[in-house]
Amino acid sequence: MTTETDSFPRRHARTLRFTLGAPRSFSVAPDGSRVVFLRSGSGTDRANSLWVLDTEGGGERVAADPRALLGGASENLSAEERARRERSREGGAGIVGYATDAAVELASFALSGRLFTAELRAGTARELPAPGPVIDPRPSPDGRYVAFVSRGALRVVGAEGADGHALATPESEGVTYGLAEFVAAEEMGRSRGFWWAPESDRLLVARVDDTPVRRWWISDPAHPEREPQRVPYPAAGTPNADVRLFVIGLDGTRTEVSWDRARYPYLAHVHWSAAGAPLLLVQARDQRAALILAVDPDSGATRMVHADEDPIWLELFPGAPCWSPSGQLVRIADEGGARRLAVGERPLTGAQLHIRAVLDVSADDVLVSASAGEEAADPEVGEVHVYRVNELGVERVSREPGVHSAVRAGGVTVLVSAVPDRPGSRVQVLRDGKPTATVPSYAEDPGMSPRVTLTQGGARRIPCAVLMPRDYAGDTPLPVLMDPYGGPHGQRVLAAHNPHLTSQWFADQGFAVIVADGRGTPGRSPAWEKSVRDDLADVVVQDQVDALRALAADFPLDLDRVAVRGWSFGGYLAALAVLRRPDVFHAAVVGAPVTDLRLYDTHYQERYVGHPDEQPEVYRRNSVIDDAGLVGAVEPHRPMMIIHGLADDNVVVAHSLRLSSALLAAGRPHEVLPLSGVTHMTPQEEVAENLLRLQLGFLKRSLGLANGDEPR
Repeated sequence: MTTETDSFPRRHARTLRFTLGAPRSFSVAPDGSRVVFLRSGSGTDRANSLWVLDTEGGGERVAADPRALLGGASENLSAEERARRERSREGGAGIVGYATDAAVELASFALSGRLFTAELRAGTARELPAPGPVIDPRPSPDGRYVAFVSRGALRVVGAEGADGHALATPESEGVTYGLAEFVAAEEMGRSRGFWWAPESDRLLVARVDDTPVRRWWISDPAHPEREPQRVPYPAAGTPNADVRLFVIGLDGTRTEVSWDRARYPYLAHVHWSAAGAPLLLVQARDQRAALILAVDPDSGATRMVHADEDPIWLELFPGAPCWSPSGQLVRIADEGGARRLAVGERPLTGAQLHIRAVLDVSADDVLVSASAGEEAADPEVGEVHVYRVNELGVERVSREPGVHSAVRAGGVTVLVSAVPDRPGSRVQVLRDGKPTATVPSYAEDPGMSPRVTLTQGGARRIPCAVLMPRDYAGDTPLPVLMDPYGGPHGQRVLAAHNPHLTSQWFADQGFAVIVADGRGTPGRSPAWEKSVRDDLADVVVQDQVDALRALAADFPLDLDRVAVRGWSFGGYLAALAVLRRPDVFHAAVVGAPVTDLRLYDTHYQERYVGHPDEQPEVYRRNSVIDDAGLVGAVEPHRPMMIIHGLADDNVVVAHSLRLSSALLAAGRPHEVLPLSGVTHMTPQEEVAENLLRLQLGFLKRSLGLANGDEPR
């Protein structure tokens, strides 16, 4: 229960950054009559229920309540399910994901490793017999069957619970059917490993053999009595999992899908709809070449539909490629200096829009998510909008300045909107473009509104958010806290309320906080994102410096007291900042940093700095450390707080331990804060709260600020 004495860090942690209680994961029935979604019961309740909204009458009902289905018992998650949630950064509980049949009448989901279905019209749910632990259950399009993965085997059961059996079982340890491998889930945005045929008679199934992948050991030094966890981790330059694809019929027939896996080993995207043959997007290991292939499900043969090459890298996009209902290829392409939507061979958008994702494809148009492109007249800093695109032109669906996304079917659009002057997100149900209902949110009000200015800094027009203390009168320069992510796929400068809450809390402690999205971050143009290739470290640090100096002309910044904090890529950036530019940055909080690039995964690291055997000097130049110690470190020495979860299987703690050893060898001041049992996320309430408090104390001490007062 929330009390008046609860601090912001405690409430921020307890509410999972004020996301609990907010509706999410929407599906719309093809006739537009129902909207299905997940939502927990309050702003502090982690257990999501499955809900149904009647779009005609506007009434809601619970289709599946996890507490009722489990009879009040606590959840018991398998190691595989915990890993899936870590890859998707899922911090919730209860029903965290579901799938439906084509009519959106039957939903299936896993709960505590058990298999459940819900009749969405009737609003009833029940358990089906299944050997557990159950992972990723998905109904067939006709609603007659449910397929799922259990202990690496792909299984199917009738929707009434009869005739459950395995379609594919692992031949050996290290083999799974129906699951995404590590790099697909972590880096490609592909969390699935099987796809139903539109006719519901067979499936495309990924077979993953991670035997070639090197094994790492993740231990918890705080519990020496526990055995270390043995995990396959494909570090840069080392072997990946072997991924094959099969067409498997419900009658047990199996046909392997053939393509040049030696040249294109990455299975990045799969699409199977009634509009055409199954589509695959396969990538070369260097990610500079890719093929879109159509599969003959009877023979397993593939034919090339489209080929792409890029001298830097080829980006992957949600929702594409796919077929339109008329059988035209829908794709997103970096062409002519812009990120465009193409249908068939014709690009339908220009340099005014930077396309991010395909949200829906109908016979009349394509619904996309996009931000302002390089040639847009109005830069709309931090805004992301939903657009309808067809051969007649482009129409913006979202109206308010902010960050928007959508789901659509049957003439009904669910528009999710986050704007700067309203906490959380508002969910509107639109029919023919007109609001007909709102899906209520139970998320807590943060109790503060960020005092944020969205602007651009420097000659490169770096997108920036500047936050000042809410009680600041503008009479004296303020110490500065740079608060970036600063890297690929991590936009932080957003025209929305809640993304700036933590930065505002730090600002209220007496800082001018700057969030700068330099080159490499998404949202402007392909050239902007790809300019970090082979020069990751220097580019991202220089853009932070340039943004800081440019903003000092317009804001009261004390450039003699500048700190930087970050997590993951932001932690990497923070370490680089104080080691390479101590003339600018005077202290750093370095959270879960990638310090030795050879210890991070293949698909991510090789995209930006190539293969370590082919470009060892590029790796050395862009790492924080190498075998000889710190790379590019100059005096004076600046204090550094290094924070890392010991259970992190994404950015392993070896990164921070090696950094600490190199700092110690060089005689450089630093503190290390190990977090026992914590992964790359910090879901534990007390840990998350105290992390913010400890960072604040360190920053104040390091910059010579008063630290006797309690945080506000």
